[in-house]
Amino acid sequence: MPVRLHPDVVATDTDDGTVLLNERTGRYWQLNATGGQVLRRLLDGHEATRIAAEVADRHRIDHQRAALDVAAVIEQLRTAQLVIA
Repeated sequence: MPVRLHPDVVATDTDDGTVLLNERTGRYWQLNATGGQVLRRLLDGHEATRIAAEVADRHRIDHQRAALDVAAVIEQLRTAQLVIA
């Protein structure tokens, strides 16, 4: 299922990553560069397994570790109701 931003949320890339703002509540979140890349790839329709492989290759880390990290970012985005899947 495609992932999209919650209708109340806007995202802006910064020099350090991505900032998300819930315009209804005024709450904001900041993602580091890797978290921002995970979000962008999700919004572009890529699967978590593909994103994790890209992260592992880019940062030269274990693929299993990357998969766990990407899953954690996705879960945090969902829990904070920043994205809808």
